[in-house]
Amino acid sequence: MITMDSFSFSGKKALVRVDLNVPQDANGKVTDDTRARAIIPTVKKIIGDGGSAILMSHLGRPKGKVNPAMSLKPIADHLSSLLGQPVLIATDCVGPDARAKSAALKPGEVLVLENLRFHPEEEAGDEAFSKSLSELGDVYVNDAFGTAHRAHASTTIVAKFFPQAKLFGYLMQAEIDSVGKVLGSPQRPMTAIVGGSKVSSKIDVLRNLIGSCDELIIGGGMANTFVKAMGGSTGASLVEEDLLGTARSIVKEAEAKGVKLHIPADAVVADAFAATANIDQCDSDAVPVGWMALDIGPKSIETFRASILRSKTLLWNGPMGVFEMEPFQQGTIAIAQAVAEATSHGAFSLVGGGDSVAAVNQFGLADRISYVSTGGGAMLEYLEGKALPGIKAVLG
Repeated sequence: MITMDSFSFSGKKALVRVDLNVPQDANGKVTDDTRARAIIPTVKKIIGDGGSAILMSHLGRPKGKVNPAMSLKPIADHLSSLLGQPVLIATDCVGPDARAKSAALKPGEVLVLENLRFHPEEEAGDEAFSKSLSELGDVYVNDAFGTAHRAHASTTIVAKFFPQAKLFGYLMQAEIDSVGKVLGSPQRPMTAIVGGSKVSSKIDVLRNLIGSCDELIIGGGMANTFVKAMGGSTGASLVEEDLLGTARSIVKEAEAKGVKLHIPADAVVADAFAATANIDQCDSDAVPVGWMALDIGPKSIETFRASILRSKTLLWNGPMGVFEMEPFQQGTIAIAQAVAEATSHGAFSLVGGGDSVAAVNQFGLADRISYVSTGGGAMLEYLEGKALPGIKAVLG
């Protein structure tokens, strides 16, 4: 298979699917450029070889219509400052201007195509639209893991027009390799930490992980469903009543496969869903009527921390509590610190999923984690064991 390091882009125009769907303020100024910085190594390799890079991305949800507020122009300007060279922008992603600017592109130059989702054909995975995109470049590079779970024109269909010249960018390859280290051939013991508010969004993840891990830690709002399923009193906590049977079957499955399952023993509880609420601590299976569990308690932190520190491979997806509110963030902070500490002792750690990534960034621990994923929904589907269309298209 062709890789970034084995391929020479000299004299070639590389059509690169990137993820420039970055947050901006009201004036269009980029407020978090993590995704933009993540593609720099791929772009630098292409132009360093003497090739040129044609970058395509979506931004927001313009629903197939041109929306000037979702133009990629401000992001192209920001990219220019990251690369230290001018970045050109086309007024569209297909059509005369995109064709002319792509054709005129010289080695070492970078062009950003306008928002792909200004065309309904992008999300529809339209073949003719994909062909028009493919005609702009000589080689296709997919470096957008965040959209790899979508079978859109630019992420999947376009690859078929490059049967001999399609490859993953450095970011995409790193994401695939990191998940491989966790789910493919992990160093033992392997511990998965799964949090977040609902079991319903993580059922397939939990089932898939039970087949790979030695220990499984469950935290966040979803833990309440497990506590109630095991006969505990959960007060006014968020519980998915229709999934009590599912929770019990996951507990049995873990037992049958010899996986050590950790459910919180205690909780930080509040009498309202607010930072200003009255707060207390209690056993997680004895939450008073009218109160709700909003974080894991000190006993759970101690147990979970011990499990994390004896692990050689760690996967973390989802916070332990409502970490956006200061009184309920201690559990998430403690888990983030334990994962960072285990990493410093030689464990491989992968943090994936929007909220847990936000947590390690917020607490300044991202650089102490082995790999922080850029893909929320894509990472979730990958952890469920699904084949992602964007990955399949390049491998196929």
